[in-house]
Amino acid sequence: MTLTSIQQSTPEQAATPPTFLPQAYLKNQFLPFDQANLSIATHALHYGTAVLGGIRGWPASDNPNRIRLFRLDAHCQRLSHSAKYLGCAIAPDTLKSTLIEFVRLNQPRFPFYLRPLIYTSSLGIAPRLHQVDKDLLIYGIPMADYLPKTGVRCRISSWSRQEDSSQPLRGKTSAAYIASALAKTEAVASGFDEAILMNSQGKVSEASAMNLFLVRKGQLITPSVDQDILEGITRDSILTLAKDLGVPTLERPVDKSELFIADEIFLCGTAAQIAPVVNVETYSLPRDRPLTTRLRDQLQAVIEGREARYRHWVTEIDLGT
Repeated sequence: MTLTSIQQSTPEQAATPPTFLPQAYLKNQFLPFDQANLSIATHALHYGTAVLGGIRGWPASDNPNRIRLFRLDAHCQRLSHSAKYLGCAIAPDTLKSTLIEFVRLNQPRFPFYLRPLIYTSSLGIAPRLHQVDKDLLIYGIPMADYLPKTGVRCRISSWSRQEDSSQPLRGKTSAAYIASALAKTEAVASGFDEAILMNSQGKVSEASAMNLFLVRKGQLITPSVDQDILEGITRDSILTLAKDLGVPTLERPVDKSELFIADEIFLCGTAAQIAPVVNVETYSLPRDRPLTTRLRDQLQAVIEGREARYRHWVTEIDLGT
């Protein structure tokens, strides 16, 4: 299996390819990354008929031979559910055991990102999901901060988020990322860091590859699941952490105008974790972000295994000595 990184690069960085983890997984076997190749006639390449996951891993601060994966079970469950849209049945436990073995074989001693992808692997040109083989691939890349922790500048995209009636947005489908790619490039080309997409009803949906939260009058607000969002695992984690901290939370439709008068806004996702927003279009947000900071610190404590209450969210893998 191969991994497509969501990580964005600037034109200056584009000439330098990322360093991939040495081992990949493709067609039911582990093999060197540079030998994990697909045919140019692969069905998924032409029709976006694939579903994907993204999982972060870090070495434990007290033991570099121990790796921590964040919410591996939830990621495997979502990828298993997403595969159903392709007519593919793969058990979460199968995904989990393969990913753990992948990490053990690669022996990473640095922060990294895993990309499992389930795709239509037959060779052919008919756009269909029946009578087409499906396979799993995995690859990984080193990954530090996806977005600057000091804050990101966002623009409202001219592109809209797709509707669930046109494609299954509760699945993490590769085809859905064309809107993300268009929005991200438009934002960067116009001098911003990130894009915010509206849905077809003109309500806030999400960023190019992240969910969005805002704070107003002490209340944490995020677009509800009926707003054509991806049901993000980091989003779910933040809602749980906030409720356990006693923070009032609300999932509901969000108007564009609310972004300009919010007390705080942040984006969240597996790659980004929590990234504060400093500007939306020409509107500047307050630099004092107490709730964003509190939630980011709490999430980091969970990832580092310092919060016993959420220990079940962290899968530890012993790499040996």
